[in-house]
Amino acid sequence: MIPFSVLDLSPVNEGETTREALHHSLALAQTAEKLGYRRFWMAEHHNMPGIASAATSVALGFIAGGTQSIRVGSGGVMLPNHSPLVIAEQFGTLASLYPDRIDLGLGRAPGTDMTTARALRRDIHAAAERFPEDVQELRAYFEDARPGQAVQAVPGTGLRVPLWLLGSSLYSAQLAAHLGLPFAFASHFAPTDLMPALSVYRTMFQPSAYLDKPYAVACINVIAADTDEEARFHYTSMQLASVQLFRGKPGKMPPPVDNIDALVTPMEKAGVEQKLAYSMVGSPATVQHGIERFIEATGVNELMITSRIYDVQARLTSLALTAPIFNPSVNANA
Repeated sequence: MIPFSVLDLSPVNEGETTREALHHSLALAQTAEKLGYRRFWMAEHHNMPGIASAATSVALGFIAGGTQSIRVGSGGVMLPNHSPLVIAEQFGTLASLYPDRIDLGLGRAPGTDMTTARALRRDIHAAAERFPEDVQELRAYFEDARPGQAVQAVPGTGLRVPLWLLGSSLYSAQLAAHLGLPFAFASHFAPTDLMPALSVYRTMFQPSAYLDKPYAVACINVIAADTDEEARFHYTSMQLASVQLFRGKPGKMPPPVDNIDALVTPMEKAGVEQKLAYSMVGSPATVQHGIERFIEATGVNELMITSRIYDVQARLTSLALTAPIFNPSVNANA
């Protein structure tokens, strides 16, 4: 079985503070480490009341400091929001503190609405167009300094922090292939282009000094519980949070409900189900069946799972119930 990893959006529950959310993320990372998951990534979002990982490098430092061996990284940093030098310094610092444990995943989207994007960086459209050049500049900062190089990332120079390209369309798949970088696709919320993107990436891949053959990761939603019914109950929180986004009113993570049909329209529910098409929700057997079919269909080298569950203990349980799929030595009920 391929390696499994975790993407955590550090969800802020209704009635909860961001401090509590970040501590819950640390508990999730510690659990993932004990269960044998390979990576724990966090994502950059802004102006989102229900996501606590806006200052992604800071949050990753907190997670890395509270764990011992699991790889910690960004899934991802939205590079058009930042100067490549600043990101090189931030992740160079993380790599200096936690050697051989830091990943730097890069995205091209702003990770927010356009009004907030302009507040982050006023020339956001131009910055997005410069994305390929910025990726190259950032990668160069992690190489050994050249004679006479005027600007260096300190820390960062010579550390060769692993770079990943992330995406939800064909653009980043093409760029990752061209640059010879590993590629992660956000199929947990953008399922439509998954298979075309994987095909483009593998077909166009050019070996590089960083990677000799394609390495593709896909992310899916996983909610595992003792029974299918319990899992579907917890899943309603993610469905309601997605409806909030559709309505243009993002909020904190809502608690699960017994009857979601009483709170959303049929059109809203259909839109959510399309967006969350790659969601494995159910008992351990149900989830395992769905995951095995997904891996067989996609041929990905690594699976990343995200579990937006309101109940914190249920979130940890879901991770434990999923672990035996890739790590048979794990006792999910221990």
